[in-house]
Amino acid sequence: MAAALGEDEIDNDDYYSLLNVRREATQDELKASYRRLCMLYHPDKHRDPELKRQAEQLFNLVHQAYEVLRDPQSRAIYDVYGKRGLEVEGWEVVERKRTPAEIREEYERLQREREERRLQQRTNPKGTISVGIDATDLFDAYEEDYEEISGGGGGGGGLPHVEINRMHISQSIEAPLTTSDTAILSGSLSTHNGNGGGNINVALRRVTSAKGWGEVEFGAGDTHGPLFGLKIFRNLTSRCFDCFYCKLHFSSRGIRPGLTTMLARHLDKNTMGYLQWRWGTQSSMNTSIVRDTKSSHFTFAVQLGIPHTFIMMSYQYKFQDDDQTKIKGSVKSGFFGTVVEYGAETKISRHSVLGATVSVGVPQGVSLKIKLNRASQTYFFPIHLTDQLLPSAVFYATVGPLVFYLAIQRLVIRPYVRAQQEQEIEKQRESSASDIAKKKQEAEAAVLLMQESVRRIIEAEESRMGLIILNAWYGKFVTDNSRKHERARVIDVTVPLQCLVKDSKLILTEASKAGLPGFYDPCVGEEKSLKMLYQFRGVMHQVLCGDTEALRIPKQCEYANQTKQSAVDLEHLF
Repeated sequence: MAAALGEDEIDNDDYYSLLNVRREATQDELKASYRRLCMLYHPDKHRDPELKRQAEQLFNLVHQAYEVLRDPQSRAIYDVYGKRGLEVEGWEVVERKRTPAEIREEYERLQREREERRLQQRTNPKGTISVGIDATDLFDAYEEDYEEISGGGGGGGGLPHVEINRMHISQSIEAPLTTSDTAILSGSLSTHNGNGGGNINVALRRVTSAKGWGEVEFGAGDTHGPLFGLKIFRNLTSRCFDCFYCKLHFSSRGIRPGLTTMLARHLDKNTMGYLQWRWGTQSSMNTSIVRDTKSSHFTFAVQLGIPHTFIMMSYQYKFQDDDQTKIKGSVKSGFFGTVVEYGAETKISRHSVLGATVSVGVPQGVSLKIKLNRASQTYFFPIHLTDQLLPSAVFYATVGPLVFYLAIQRLVIRPYVRAQQEQEIEKQRESSASDIAKKKQEAEAAVLLMQESVRRIIEAEESRMGLIILNAWYGKFVTDNSRKHERARVIDVTVPLQCLVKDSKLILTEASKAGLPGFYDPCVGEEKSLKMLYQFRGVMHQVLCGDTEALRIPKQCEYANQTKQSAVDLEHLF
């Protein structure tokens, strides 16, 4: 059963929505809603054979929902597994005599086991491809041509020369051996101006306890020779951890040892402090503070070392939008010079993030770095534009990628994403067509059964100038002018909503309204809403709410205003 329920299948029947109660509803709330629906759908209230048959089906569905939710054990099973969890014979996963808390605990245990099995089947591949491009001839050639022209020469002529001067490819995979042991295989190839090499590494990692793990690494290559490394990670306290890494490089020049240790501590909920010491070919001491919140990321670092000594500060702002857009800037200054970087990144599809960064520094010049993250793969393109600080290079490096991205976004990405979404929605519609047709028949039958009750409710509400639903529609409404070509897909739900009115009040819980009696989903996979025009105390009102939003009408302000107006009218009478 665990396997059967692990496929993320969705039950179409929402018992809470059918009874129009909260998921935290008490037994009294369940009983009150059940009795009201029983009075509406009881087969004995209908003489017509067809209506009687339809009422019997709906009555049995309401009774089934109530029987499940009124029993604490079956309700806990339904909350965790859905309707399919109740349909398994024998209930192999847990015993029905267990308490709801024990059932949920058992479910969490099964979830962890499934995650472990899923982890063992994954290799978790990670890769990076970096292509370095030398485009200095685009800008530095301008000055050379100007010198030739001013000196009486004939000019440079020809197209600027752009070449790929370096490449780097790295890949790694993980192979879980047991729940605590993992083997990691990684390799890389690099080339620069015609010279290159590669290496391959194998690491074995063991989780020793909840507080730490250890890793042994073996490597070989033609750039550094054989390698042996040992890495240890340990949680010292709940807010502090330490990482220790030592390595030995074997070459024709002898053994070159290296040692790196890092101590980190949580300074507060969003801030980490790091202290790192490195000894070996590039000895250094580094301290940094990193603050990461929902809307920003800040880093301040200072390093003393040979040959790299610098101070660095960076800031990143995160927009709270669907594309997860981020803008960032940093300043880094040291013995090598000063570098200022600024850039942005945004999500262009479900699994892809595109970013661009402009780097301006002395003596490095101007560079443009483009990065694309696709799932677990990273594609990096550093483009060196000029060795000097030319305003033209900075301008084109900034404006060029922005214009190119906007054009690609409008002409390629948006149409592609829209087409993908439409294909997914169409597939979803096709797979659920038969079920939706059945739901539609049930909704139409429910509306027929409600007619007499609705007539009595309207008469009662009119006599007291209460709540009368004039018109109500449920589904997808097209309001954007750019999408007027799309057809709105809505259904009339005036009768079902009027049937839910009690004591001049209509209350809908936080659940999809497609599960309410008399409703069905007219546009599977798309965003839906409820639009209603109603009359209360002789005054018309209009309301629009989302599919899963709770709704209560009349609103308190409407009720208070009408009560106040009635009191004023009463004063004038006397």
